[in-house]
Amino acid sequence: MTLKINYINKTSNKLSANTVLFSNEKYQINNLKKYLSDSEFSYINDLLKTSDLKKNLFVFEIDSKKKVVLISIKNNLKISEVENLGAEFYGRLNHGKNSDYNLILESINSKEKNFIGHFLHGLRLKSYEFKKYKTKKENRNISINVIGNKNKPSTQNQIKFKAIEEGTFFARDLVSEPGNVLHPDEYAKRLSSLRKDGLKVNIYDEKKLKKLGMHALLGVGQGSVRGSYLVTIEWNGLKNNSKPLAFVGKGVCFDTGGYSLKPAKFMEDMTYDMAGSATVVGLMKSLALRKAKINAVGVVGLVENMVSGNAQRPGDIVKSYSGKTIEILNTDAEGRLVLADALTYTEQKFKPKFIIDLATLTGAIIVCLGSEYAGLFSNDDKLSTQIFKAGETVEEKVWRMPLHKNYDKLMNSKNADVQNINYVGGAGSTTAAQFLQRFILNKTPWAHLDIAGMAFSKYGGALNSGGATGFGVRLLNELIESNYE
Repeated sequence: MTLKINYINKTSNKLSANTVLFSNEKYQINNLKKYLSDSEFSYINDLLKTSDLKKNLFVFEIDSKKKVVLISIKNNLKISEVENLGAEFYGRLNHGKNSDYNLILESINSKEKNFIGHFLHGLRLKSYEFKKYKTKKENRNISINVIGNKNKPSTQNQIKFKAIEEGTFFARDLVSEPGNVLHPDEYAKRLSSLRKDGLKVNIYDEKKLKKLGMHALLGVGQGSVRGSYLVTIEWNGLKNNSKPLAFVGKGVCFDTGGYSLKPAKFMEDMTYDMAGSATVVGLMKSLALRKAKINAVGVVGLVENMVSGNAQRPGDIVKSYSGKTIEILNTDAEGRLVLADALTYTEQKFKPKFIIDLATLTGAIIVCLGSEYAGLFSNDDKLSTQIFKAGETVEEKVWRMPLHKNYDKLMNSKNADVQNINYVGGAGSTTAAQFLQRFILNKTPWAHLDIAGMAFSKYGGALNSGGATGFGVRLLNELIESNYE
């Protein structure tokens, strides 16, 4: 399917093609007469008198060749509601072979200055599909002609929305790829292509990681025939040497659980255990494409957690990059081992203003929050508040969960400095976050987002049609734009 959005300056009245018009929440349409014939206006007005006006939009079949879509703009719509409205409109489009719609900007009467920008942003996000491996290709074309100058989004805003969409789609593409295609070797190769967007990319292979002492990360990947990598992606949008904002992602390209083997019923979904890294990568791409006026760094650890004669065993002890030793009690608690080395390295190498890590870390967070909120854990109240507000704005919501010294004690090991699971049981997401916090050595403001319930949706959501969601790209873009640019 191909979706095209064309901006056309001149409005011609009495349009003959499919037409998209906007009204107030009471569906009063007298001001729209000039875009409709007398018979069309009477027909639509009569139908509205007997309709449920609580609906967000109506599609009126004028004849076999023309539809009129009437969309209600309610008072005081939030930005996320405008985007959801665009997504709903996309869901109602004629999905025949070819569909053309004329969207009339002059019919919009909204207090939101960038109403149509957000509306089309939601529409495009909803339009995403991953059908790369379908042998039968669909030949559908949808064109939306955005007509007029009034309410037209600025060129700068068009660039910004396109950048965020491309970053989100890149993240969704990565998560959607099967494990036999997007293994760590291929993933690292794809990240090198980001250099063309103006990003500085450094790839550390196993030889370099051994030299650095990243044995926690390497231990996870040692059972795979594929390599293990740490990749840093830098964006320098400021000419000064100000501290960067840092984002760290878990990139377990496939997770069998290792010798602590997962049940077969759930293993097929483990291709998306690298979704945290995909969010970081998508974010960095967005920042580069929109020329964000900040310095930022993304760091991702790429591994594959497999079973073999060389795989890590329960009971093994490894030395992390921080110097702390870790006892491996469960090889399926592997993401935190990857993040442990990545977090310490990020803090020491880049000395950032803050670090936010993202990971599909625990099933326990799904028990807590389902698929409505990501779990937020942090050592910093200001950063937590900023993330929460950004999530509310773009409707990628987070909920703060507790950290406490009493939980921290549960991660103490008898044989090493720390163990990788809480053997007592309970508080699985919190104790995982307590583990990660031990590898923030210099009290850098830090937040951990457990996105296990948010990264993938079997049934679809407001702005996605099922599958990979790209959760976090828009959230972190909003965080940066509202607080740090």
